[in-house]
Amino acid sequence: MLINNVYIVTGGSSGIGKEIARQLVMNFATVVITGRDSEKLENVAEEINAFYFHADVTNDEEIDALFEYTLSKFGRLDGVVNNAGIADSGPMEEVTRERLKNVFDINVFGAAMMGARAAAHFKKVKAGNIVNIASTAGVKGVKNGTVYSASKFALRGMSQCWQDELRPYNVRVILVNPSEVPTAFGTEDRVEKELQPKKLTPEEISHVVISALKMDSRGFVPELSVFATNPF
Repeated sequence: MLINNVYIVTGGSSGIGKEIARQLVMNFATVVITGRDSEKLENVAEEINAFYFHADVTNDEEIDALFEYTLSKFGRLDGVVNNAGIADSGPMEEVTRERLKNVFDINVFGAAMMGARAAAHFKKVKAGNIVNIASTAGVKGVKNGTVYSASKFALRGMSQCWQDELRPYNVRVILVNPSEVPTAFGTEDRVEKELQPKKLTPEEISHVVISALKMDSRGFVPELSVFATNPF
């Protein structure tokens, strides 16, 4: 059950993160959404009845402040959803160190630092949940996906390491691999794309996340991939 649980959702002001936060709230959890756009965060938090904290996962001091805020305000933390991420695509001959660093800083390093901070607390209380939102591009590479796929393969590998390390502390690490979902993800203006009848929506992804979290804590789902049945 998620009643009275406290969750942090990064990248929680739009798309998949917003819907996961909404569904957590609907299941009577307390949710703190984070992101880099403070005005958008505030508006979305009010819309879905969540709390918000302005934090950039590329900034370790802001990550520390986020955890300190959550623990001091609510006295507990039951789970972290690492959803913040950015996209990158292009031919392999156009890959640069700068593009790799830009994507890895959020998709990999940001998730790693959030996970490290969460693990420190969860090991103490001997309970907790970490959900990493990766991608089917982290299961099978795709054309022009060198930078993005590499970051999601890295997140997948980290998740497996965390599972092995944290299970003795009753901490569940769940990796979710969405296929294509039309959202603001990957757009420069951060405006949500229109949903398409045959493609996935944030609702399908949030459904599997919530279902996995609601499982009794004696069990967990290590990894889930979600595909549209017939997107063509």
